[in-house]
Amino acid sequence: MPSPSVPAVTRGGLPIEVRRSARRKRTVNAVFRDGVAVVSIPAHFTRAQEADWVQRMVDRLETRAAAAPAPDPERAETELLRHAAELSDQYLGGAAKPVSVRWVSNQNSRWGSATPARGTIRLSDKLIGMPPWVVDYVLLHELAHLIEASHSPRFWRLLESYPQTETAKAFLSGAAYASARGLKGEMTED
Repeated sequence: MPSPSVPAVTRGGLPIEVRRSARRKRTVNAVFRDGVAVVSIPAHFTRAQEADWVQRMVDRLETRAAAAPAPDPERAETELLRHAAELSDQYLGGAAKPVSVRWVSNQNSRWGSATPARGTIRLSDKLIGMPPWVVDYVLLHELAHLIEASHSPRFWRLLESYPQTETAKAFLSGAAYASARGLKGEMTED
């Protein structure tokens, strides 16, 4: 009898990556990451156990994804604008008053951008999933541009009150470095 095999792609056509870990003893985990279904299993699993668990976990991922409500872009923009106003009040004394804040998918070399004359802010959708304090830093950075267009000393003084500025800048530098080299996902125990 032939041994069961792991499918190469999900029903939705996404590739499946199986990660075996010697440190993982009993648990199995699955996530969608960067367009790939990543299934982590214990290294000691037989090929039959692997095939069984991968199928189960991919089915769960796809069921969960299908049940998730479709994102509402208008609500997302309303939430971003509200959050931007809160950040402006908390860290910029309410001086930055954006007219719109939205996610965009066409920013490949910037985390965000602002048009001071229009009061608009655009955030790269590559920020989605990053820690909230990183997204807040980028949003604050763009809010500061509504007050001071250049990266002058005055601009950087505006960001001094945000306690995570340097940490967020370091995080984004690391993310940019990894992205430029095609590195994906998170560190694992394998």
